[in-house]
Amino acid sequence: MTTPRPTAEPTAELTADEARRITLRAQGLLGTPSYARRTASGAAVRGVLRHLGAVQLDTISVLARSHELVPYARLGAVGRKAVEQAYWTDAHAFEYWSHAACILPVEEWPHFAFRRRAYRNRPHWNHELPDDVYDRVIKQLRTDGPLTATELGGAKKTNDWWDWSGTKVAVERALMYGEVVCVTRRGWKRVYDLAERAIPAQLLHDELDDSECMRRLVRQAGEALGVGTRADIADYHRLKGEQVDAVIADSGLVPVTVEGWGRPAWADPAALQTPPRGRHRTTLLSPFDSLIWERARTERIFGFTHRLEAYVPRPKRIHGYFAMPVLAGGRLVGRVDPAREGRTLVAKQVTVDGKKAVPAVAQALVEAASWVDCTDVRVERVEAPELREPLVAELSRLTA
Repeated sequence: MTTPRPTAEPTAELTADEARRITLRAQGLLGTPSYARRTASGAAVRGVLRHLGAVQLDTISVLARSHELVPYARLGAVGRKAVEQAYWTDAHAFEYWSHAACILPVEEWPHFAFRRRAYRNRPHWNHELPDDVYDRVIKQLRTDGPLTATELGGAKKTNDWWDWSGTKVAVERALMYGEVVCVTRRGWKRVYDLAERAIPAQLLHDELDDSECMRRLVRQAGEALGVGTRADIADYHRLKGEQVDAVIADSGLVPVTVEGWGRPAWADPAALQTPPRGRHRTTLLSPFDSLIWERARTERIFGFTHRLEAYVPRPKRIHGYFAMPVLAGGRLVGRVDPAREGRTLVAKQVTVDGKKAVPAVAQALVEAASWVDCTDVRVERVEAPELREPLVAELSRLTA
């Protein structure tokens, strides 16, 4: 028997524009959040992490890695070393499976107990685990840790990406179970340590039942989104729809309707108390930014089709390998597929939503170039050829 979805009378009716602005403020891209006012850049980065609840990691590095681009989009030119230190120093964060592989605030450790339990009860794995390897890895970490998989004895049996060694299988399984935690990345390799050493003692427990975990994560997703549908909220930490249904009425979120959405929505009540105001960020966004995680939501709110094409065969790409949406004035006004050649930021392919958006795209390019220590910007292809000259002229004006 299917459990009916929770229903309640909407507490507010939002226009599409109000929902968009609430979303931008909730994501730290409209106005100045309290954490952005802190003088210490590390504290501001940790504020971004705590507010978003999860910052996605990815192997691709074009301008910078995605977990660096997320605070940059909200704070501006915060130092890249400061970003790494803010995440990992003094056990402020840990890496685990949320929306994907994500950096998570360390205080959220207890709320992922449901996922650790699910992994422990998982009936089947894609990799064989040789006898005694798991215990050996735990013993080695206890004696010599923190260590990478290579330092534990080797990550792969062959050069094939997923042909993991027994050591790698064991330590990744321990990570999923919560016996081991990733405490940082070194040369993009996970550095593992025992959770009992890396997680503060008061947080190191799985005492919360699944419902308590779900309530917290649903509430946190709603706060980070500002307003969202059931599917939006479920997608944030990759929960199941029925898991959201079971707790949303008790999560603290309130039911609302949004013009044009055509489905029930839920909002953070604090987001409804005051109209969103303040300065809009103009910036390049990582394709893995939580503002645009869910494609259907991005289309619904911004009228913008977002797709990462890094894993699409080159002949089938439309906007480029790592096309980064351009945010300006609370809208997504274009895309840039960037690259770096020495100290030149190369805009390999640019899409601009009309001539009025040219100054914003130019500004986003110049600021990003400065952040990654590039002194020049070169434009290769603009999808609307008639906008290439105005874009180049605006870039020259900004860099003169």
